[in-house]
Amino acid sequence: MQTLEDIKSDNKIEKVIPFIPEGDFYFTKGVEAFQKRKFDIAIKWLKKAVEATPEEALYHCQMSIIYTEIGAFHAANQILTEVLSVNGDSYIDCYYLIANNYAHLGLLQDAKKYTESYLDKAPDGDFREEAEDLLSVIDIGDDDDDEWAFEEEDELLIYQETAFHHLERQEWEQALTLLEEMMSVFPEHVSAKHEYSFALFFSGNQDEAIRLETQWLEDNPQSLFCHTNLAVFYYERNDLNKSNQHIVSIKNVYPIHEQQKLRIANTLARTGHYKCAYDRFKLLSKGHLKGHASYFKWYSACLYQVGASTKALSLWEEGCKKYPFLTKEASPW
Repeated sequence: MQTLEDIKSDNKIEKVIPFIPEGDFYFTKGVEAFQKRKFDIAIKWLKKAVEATPEEALYHCQMSIIYTEIGAFHAANQILTEVLSVNGDSYIDCYYLIANNYAHLGLLQDAKKYTESYLDKAPDGDFREEAEDLLSVIDIGDDDDDEWAFEEEDELLIYQETAFHHLERQEWEQALTLLEEMMSVFPEHVSAKHEYSFALFFSGNQDEAIRLETQWLEDNPQSLFCHTNLAVFYYERNDLNKSNQHIVSIKNVYPIHEQQKLRIANTLARTGHYKCAYDRFKLLSKGHLKGHASYFKWYSACLYQVGASTKALSLWEEGCKKYPFLTKEASPW
C-alpha cells in the first residue's frame, strides 16, 4: 500500500487540461511551455490568456496546475476555489485538484473532504483512481472531532505562515510574540520552539537562545534544528570551534524534505562553509522554494564565493525583484 509521501511525490499533476481548438493563442503557448517544464514562461503565457479572456475557466484551471507543479499550493487552491464559485460543478476536476494541494500541505482533513466530494460528483471521472489512492492513504476515519480538526489545522497553518513572514524579514519582535502564542496553543509543534530560539538570539537574547537549544539537544542529540541553530549561534559569536562541532553533525545528513535540505544549505552558507553549501543548494528544487527569500540570499552568496559572480548577481537581483525587502540589505558577499 502506498504511503502518503508516495502519493505526494509520485502524484505530480502532470495531466494537462485538453486544448480547445478555438482557444486563445496565449493558452496554447502556455501549455507548450508547461509540457517542456518551463514553468516561469508557462505562467507568463497563462496570465496573458486569463487577461485576454477572463471568463474562460479552462485557462484558470491550467494556471492552477502550474502553480501546483512549482509548489505554490495555496495560490493554486485560490484559483480553483474561484473557478468552482463561478462555474459550479461544470469543472468537477477542481475538487480533486484542490484535494491534492491540501494533501501536499498536510491538511489531511481538507484533502479528505474534497476527495470525497470529487468521487461523489464524478465516480467515473478522469482522476478517479488517483482520488481513491489518495483517500486510502489519508484514512483518517470519521469521528466527532472532525470539525475541530479542520479548525485546528487551519489555525496552525496561519500561525506558521505568519511567523515565517516575520522571520524571513528579520522582524524578530513580531516573530517572538507570535511564536510564544503558537507554542502555547500547539505545544507539540517542534519547529516553533526552534524558530523561537532563533528569533530570540537575533533579537539580542543570545545566552538564553543558546541555553534553550543546548537543553533541547541533550534531550534529542540527533535534532537537526538544534545543530543548525547552534552552528549559526556560535558562528555569530566567533566561537568557530563550537560552531564547527555542530557543522560536523549535519554535513552527512541528507534529508528528504526540501525545507530541511534548505535549512542545512542555509546553515552551511551562514557559517562560511560556502563550497559545501553550494553543493547542497545545487540539489534543491528551486520551484518548491520560491517562497523563501533566504534561498536567493544565501545561494547567491555561495555562488559568489565559489567564483560564479555573474550567476550570483543574477540570482540576487531575481530575489530582490521577488522580495523587495531584500533591497534594504547589503548584497550577501
